[in-house]
Amino acid sequence: MPNIAFVNGKWMPLAAARVSVEDRGFQFGDGVYELIRVYNGQPFHLRPHLARLAESARQIGISSTHSIKQLERIALAGCLRSGYRSAKIYIQVTRGAAARIHHFPMQVKPTLVMTFRRLTPIAPEVRARGVSAMTSVDHRWDHCNIKSLNLLPNVMAREEAIRAGHAETLFIREGLVTEGAGSNVFAVIGGTVVTPPEGAAVLSGITREVVISVGRKRGIEVTESDIPLDQLRGADEIFLTGTTIEVLPVVWLDGKKVANGRPGPITKQLYTAFLEEIAIKNPTSSPPSQRGENP
Repeated sequence: MPNIAFVNGKWMPLAAARVSVEDRGFQFGDGVYELIRVYNGQPFHLRPHLARLAESARQIGISSTHSIKQLERIALAGCLRSGYRSAKIYIQVTRGAAARIHHFPMQVKPTLVMTFRRLTPIAPEVRARGVSAMTSVDHRWDHCNIKSLNLLPNVMAREEAIRAGHAETLFIREGLVTEGAGSNVFAVIGGTVVTPPEGAAVLSGITREVVISVGRKRGIEVTESDIPLDQLRGADEIFLTGTTIEVLPVVWLDGKKVANGRPGPITKQLYTAFLEEIAIKNPTSSPPSQRGENP
């Protein structure tokens, strides 16, 4: 089964999907998006993702032509059509196609694109040994809590990391950690799991919220508070969370080992708890990422 797309009410192979060159998503990045993980053929925490999409659209003044329930039905239908057991769903909503003017055009219909692509989980050996990350000054705008299409600073930061042999760039703003180029950041400091609080500089990931919840249920102390860069560099453990990476340990930061340079016990506990949440929400014999299978 090929990757597929839903574009403004029509299903098609992803390779055949098209939008107008006048679309404001293409012209201005005038739109919002979501990325949803599919486990065992079912979207994981679909409703929270769609609620965040609706809120992002509201904050930039886009009135979606589809309700959350309608988007939910499309997403579930796409999972059935694709037949993938492990997949990723991208949803993009733009202001629509109109003559190129900077202010919002009148009587324009938003564009909805939803794509369904095969996903290969991170290799178990990568997760077992952990990854390296670098830090960089956060030059992004002051509304990072909106999941907008304007990702050029994130793209450039991730490219810088990859060229330097790292998996991720962690943004630093006024001496404090905000988030990764495509992930949320957690640190274990003095036995407490700490992650930067929600706000304009942080996009609160759905995986971030799940990890906070399952950690607290397990009796692990998790706090949302500022992390100065020097505390991050001295942390006992560092890990990232995200839709496709799940819970990923960072064992090198800016060319130096994090503690002993191996994934820490609390990170492992939280990953186990996260897998158990997947098993509850998307039942199967064991989650694909734990088995290390390709879809």
